Parts: sequence; C-alpha cells; structure tokens
Amino acid sequence: MVESNTRSGEGQIEKEFGLEVSEQIRLFKEFIEQHYHAQLLEANRKGKESLVISFTDLLKFNTELAEELTERPEEVLKAAEIAIKEFDLPQKIDVFTVRIKNMPDSLKVNVSEIRSKHLSKFLWCIGIVRQKSDVRPHVSTAKFECPSCGNVLTVLQLDQKYKEPTRCSCGRKGKFKELSKELVDGQGLVLEESPDDLDGAQPKRINVFLKGDLVTPLHERRTSPGTKVKLFGWVSEIPIQLRSGGKSTKYDLILEANHIEPFGDDPSNMKISDADFAEFEKISKQENVLLYVANNIAPSIYGHDKIKQSLCLQLAGGCVKKRKDGVRTRGDIHILLIGDPGAGKSQLLKRITRVAPKARFTSGKGASAAGLTASVVKDEFLGGWSLEAGTLVLANKGFAIIDELDKMTKEDRSALHEAMEQQTVSVSKANIQATLRCETTLLAAANPKFGRFDPYDLIANQINLPPTLINRFDLIFPIKDMPSREKDDKLASFILKLHQDPDAAVAKLESDILKKYFMYVRRFATPFLSDEAITEIKQYYISMRNSSGVEEGGVSSVPITARQLEALVRLAEASAKLRLAKTVTKEDALKSIELVDYCLNQIAKDEETGKIDIDRISSKITSSQRSKISMIKEIISNIESVTKERIIAVELIIQEAANKKLSAEDVEDVLEKLRRSGDIFEPKRGFIQKL
Repeated sequence: MVESNTRSGEGQIEKEFGLEVSEQIRLFKEFIEQHYHAQLLEANRKGKESLVISFTDLLKFNTELAEELTERPEEVLKAAEIAIKEFDLPQKIDVFTVRIKNMPDSLKVNVSEIRSKHLSKFLWCIGIVRQKSDVRPHVSTAKFECPSCGNVLTVLQLDQKYKEPTRCSCGRKGKFKELSKELVDGQGLVLEESPDDLDGAQPKRINVFLKGDLVTPLHERRTSPGTKVKLFGWVSEIPIQLRSGGKSTKYDLILEANHIEPFGDDPSNMKISDADFAEFEKISKQENVLLYVANNIAPSIYGHDKIKQSLCLQLAGGCVKKRKDGVRTRGDIHILLIGDPGAGKSQLLKRITRVAPKARFTSGKGASAAGLTASVVKDEFLGGWSLEAGTLVLANKGFAIIDELDKMTKEDRSALHEAMEQQTVSVSKANIQATLRCETTLLAAANPKFGRFDPYDLIANQINLPPTLINRFDLIFPIKDMPSREKDDKLASFILKLHQDPDAAVAKLESDILKKYFMYVRRFATPFLSDEAITEIKQYYISMRNSSGVEEGGVSSVPITARQLEALVRLAEASAKLRLAKTVTKEDALKSIELVDYCLNQIAKDEETGKIDIDRISSKITSSQRSKISMIKEIISNIESVTKERIIAVELIIQEAANKKLSAEDVEDVLEKLRRSGDIFEPKRGFIQKL
C-alpha cells in the first residue's frame, strides 16, 4: 500500500517537473543513507514524524540539490519525503517531514526586508514571538468522488477557503461527493523583529503558520510569547477577500515554518563551552568575587560601589523555594534607585540591560498596564481573541528594567503589585481568563517628587509611588547629588578623561562572559543556608526588631519587617552563588546585612528619634507621628469628657499638649492630618469637633 502511494506521488511530481524530480529523490535517498540513516531509524522507532537535517551537510553532499532547495523548497522537500518513504523502516509512515537547520547567513532576511521577490524562496529570520493562537485542525488535502463516472479527485487545500473540484474529466461540473479529508494540526504565531537587530526603527511583524509536529506540546513550550526564535521556512501570499466578495489586488504575507528553534538569551537554551566553564571557575576563585565582578559591571560609571555590588547580587538572584503545600517563595531581588537628575541612574540601567540575561528595557512614560503585563487582542489571522504578552511576561526568567517609574500613571503602576510578589499576571478580559507566569526580576529608577531630594522630608513623601509598591522592593537606594569639593574633583577628572579617551575605562571581563556567567549562576547554583548564616541573620533581625523600645505615647516604631528578613536571605544566597559555593556562609550573611542596613539607614532613619523606622518607606506616617496622633486624640477625648462640650477650642488643646512636651506646631500638624482623614472638622475658626 505504501509502495503504491509512493509511486503515485512520484509520478504526480514527475509530470510537473520531468525527470529532474526522480534525480532529486535518488540524491536524497543516497544523502540520508550516508549521513542520517541512524537518525531516521531512531526517529521512526520513537514515532516521530520529522527528521532535522543540516543544510551545511546537504551543501557538501550536492551543491545543485542545495540550490534547488533554496529556490523551490516545497517541491524539493516533497521529493525528500518520497525518498524517506522508500526506505525499509520498522514502522509504517504515512506523513513524514524533512526539516532544515543551519542555513547560511546569506539566506537570512529581516522581517522588515521581506519583499515579493522572496515569495516561495527558502529563508530564515530571527524574531520574538509576540502572539500565539490555539492549535486547530486544518484540512491539507480532500478527496472527492464524481457521481457520474466514479472518478476520485484529490484537491490540495492551500488557500484559507475550502476548495472543491470545479469539473471532472467526464465533463461533469459541481456537486461532487466528499469521500475523506486529511487534517493537520495548525497554529498561528506573530513574529516580531528583535529590537537588538534594529537601528532605532519600529519593529515589523509577520504572521507565521506552524503545522504538523511543530505544534506538539514540546514545541509549544519552545514558542511561548516572549521567546526569541530562529525560524526557517518560506513566504507565501494569501489573497485578501473584499467585502464585495471579490479578491483584492493586495496580498497578505505569511511565513510557512519548516523548522523553528529557540535562540539567544533564554537561560534554558544556554550552551556552555569548556573555555567558558574554565573562565567561570577563574571568576569564582577570586579573593573577593563580589568586588571583582562589581568593578567590571559598569566601569564607565564613577562611584556607586554599594549599588554596583547590589546589582551583581540581583543579577545572580536568590533561590526559589517550592513547598509541598504549593506555596512558592520568590528568589528574585527587586531594586529601586531614586536619585537626583544626572546621577547616572539611566546609564546604570542601560548597562545592566547589556549584561543581564533576557533583559527587557522600558521607560515609565511610554508604558501602560497592558504593555507591562498582558493585553487581549482580536486575532485577525485565525479568528477569535488571543493574548499578547507585555514586558514583564516577555522577561519571564529574566529582567524587566523600568526607567522613570514615577512618570507612570497610578492605574498602570498598580499592575506591578501582583507581578512583583506573586510573580504571576492575571488577565480576565473578553472571553479569556488566564494567569501567566512572570518570574521576573525588576530593576527600576525614579526621580524624587520635586526633582531633587529634600534631606529634611520623608522619603515616602518625595516619591511619587504608592507605599505598597515601595515596600515590595528588597533594596532602595537614594542617590543624592550633594556638592563636595573632593568628590566633585574626582568625578570631573573621571568623566573628562573618558571624553578624552573613550577606551580609558575598560572592563577586565567582557559583557558576553559576564552575561553567560550570570546565566550559569542563576540556573545551576543552588546553595543552602548554613546554621552560621541563619544565626547571623536571625540575630540582626531580632536586635533590629527590639531596638526601638516603646515611646511615650505607647507606640513603638517598626524598624524591620518579615519582607526585609526574606531580602536578607535572598541577598546572602546570591552572594554564595557568585562564588559557585554550595553553602551560604557567615560572610555571605554579613554582606547581605551590610547592604540592607546601609539602605535602611539611608532611607528609614527617623530624624526625630534617630531610630530606624520602616514606616518611613512603607507608609506616609512614622511611628513618632503616630505616637503624637494618639496623644492628641487622647487630649481631645479628655477635654470633651471634662467640659461636656462637643466643640473644643484649639487653644485649649495646645495648652494641654504643652504639658506632654508637644509644641504648637506639632498640634497644628496633627490636627491637619486628622482633618484630612475625616476624624475631625472645623465648625468655626479656632475650634474643632469630632465626627
């Protein structure tokens, strides 16, 4: 049966192209026998429906056949399929596809450069998968029977519209009986050019059609939105139907995929050579690895040593914990840089984009909630609705770098809450309810509310960000640009020397090696906490929690919360990862404590009490202010109970507050806060009343 099918297929092609096709079949059979016979038997034994061959091998074997493949891919691959069916294989095959990889650079075409001359020619391109439709069956061929003479007609279904035979050899027109149809699984992708390959131009998109074993569950995971892929195939035209029923003179282009493979900076597709591994060993054996890598991470940016060290730890990341009850603790370290203009924040972010594995850069002004998380768009290609991934989802298992975070609108910023802590993005729009994975590390930069820092005001008052969002960052670094003769002299000398000689600041480690090193560290290093490290972190946490004591008003400040405790663990694990160590030591714990303590002292120190108070960051009111509020509330209640009057003079409150060492300014400040919160109102000037 297989033999007769094969021969009929061969005859059909020979009629069209003459003896040349039989020569192609013979050459393919010889080529596969010499180079790929073992792989073919293995694929057949495993029940696979395709064989991937290298174009380079084919070119070495026969140049003419390789050239024919680039000019007429569909016909030549059909000949290869017939050649495979002639082999004596253990299992019978009905459908088998030959897939081509390792195409030369001369056949690479950017999506924006595809023109009509590329139609039906074999080419390959690199891009990012932006959208993906569901897998649906498509008709490839259909068989019809003529009711008059019983002749069986086979019609290839190449267009979007289902085709029936127009006439039979006996002269009959129309109304043929459908005998059977062959279905093949099909799926649509939208491929977008990678921004790295463009020189500032807008990335163009093209629809891609996958079928057969390219849509198996294994391949499905390889082509998830956000993945960078290398795609081999040929361009076909699709006629556009006009509303009037006719065909448009304009055609749509579609890329029919022959082979697809993940490409680029996805850590799961990383290939490490022995030379790379030797380099990693050399880096990890340095006396102070963190300092060594930090000095190489951004050599053209002066100072910011603590920030550079923290960025190195962020690039390494902590360890993800998955518990049996389904609870998952994130290993990603989120960092926020708040600084005066011209302090080098954006330069640091751009540099990290070059070094970080799978990094996506965006600016807050041009970002929306849909662009950051996910949006639901109408699928013009296969109909229905489809999900389009945003920056945070595209950067899954990588880095999302957001500049100008304070310029985003309040509604758009709220999209970051779930993505940062739960590491998922939930979408409920149109008929789509989905939860997308978003295991993304966030590095953000923002400016203070009024352009520059006011050292005497609360940090939270100077950041245009909600406290709930600020609290989700593990480390927050204020970058203050204060005039200092000595520091300014060094900075000016450094910058001017760079302008004089751009190669003056050269890193000892190249960006590619650093990127591979961080990829390797994130994927393979999984250190566990030693008892010494746990003791050190525990002692710091307990001593900080109990350092505040109880203030006069009975309200104690909260110096540190469980979120900072988890940040300490993640930073300690990252420090051990950089050394490729299997254990988190006491030294790693001390390094994490040093960085967290530095940040807390910079941003969470209450000027009035001199103690660290996390409420300076996580809420607008410090514990000392809360203490004053409770004292004033108590005074108002006491006066009310003594005088038996609802309306109370502010002067009376000030007199009572003076006995508790509260100034008139403190009283006015607290009363203003209580007015805003709706606890009191002012019935007439100089008097207040409780609501």
